Amino acid sequence: MKSQPLAAVDVWRPVMEAAGYRCQCTGSCGNEHPKSDGRCPREHDTYTSKHGHRIRLMAAPAEPLTPHAKAVALPVGELRAWCPECHTAAARRARSAAPVDDAPGLFDL
Repeated sequence: MKSQPLAAVDVWRPVMEAAGYRCQCTGSCGNEHPKSDGRCPREHDTYTSKHGHRIRLMAAPAEPLTPHAKAVALPVGELRAWCPECHTAAARRARSAAPVDDAPGLFDL
């Protein structure tokens, strides 16, 4: 039996079952995952070979920059299984690629 979070199991479990308990990142983190046919090889409740820590997948929005207040209300169909490393890298990458708003510069009067 795979471990489950303490809350939101009714949302988490369908996302994990649809993903086969495997991270659904397909390169949005910046890693093309070439050794695993373009999809992250990390599986829930397995150990990493490098660091020896246990992988805990999370159900998070497919768009990593979705605000937390909106993310909690999303239906199961709009969520993906993410490993923490891929989700963090995808959010960082999306933030750096996002257009900058037209805020005045430091020395603009």
